[in-house]
Amino acid sequence: MFIRFVIAGLDADSGRRQGLFQASAALIDSGRMNPLDQERLEQIYRWFKQHLPVPARFAVSQRPHAKAQALSWFRDSATEHIDRIREYQNILEIYGLQVEMLRTKRPGYIVYQDEYQVAAYPFSDTPC
Repeated sequence: MFIRFVIAGLDADSGRRQGLFQASAALIDSGRMNPLDQERLEQIYRWFKQHLPVPARFAVSQRPHAKAQALSWFRDSATEHIDRIREYQNILEIYGLQVEMLRTKRPGYIVYQDEYQVAAYPFSDTPC
């Protein structure tokens, strides 16, 4: 099973709902956050930077400058990562962002994978 956390806002590259890291960047830029909440969000983000590899690829095509349309999904076995993203979710929800957790067995055509996540171009029936 694969798990993804999203908000209603759409990503410009994929045309799909935004993940929480993109959503938090916009929230921080808005200047609406309490400094303590912002610091905690940034601490969690730094943890992810250290403990979650950045996918080497987000495009189906291997051509340079191919459009990045793959979506990142946690593996359900990445329990520590999921616990951290839930804490991230709780902070975002304080500021009115509605977060939805998606689950699927079929995230799409996988273009990248590691022990914690996959990046996949969604199938037509993939929730995203």
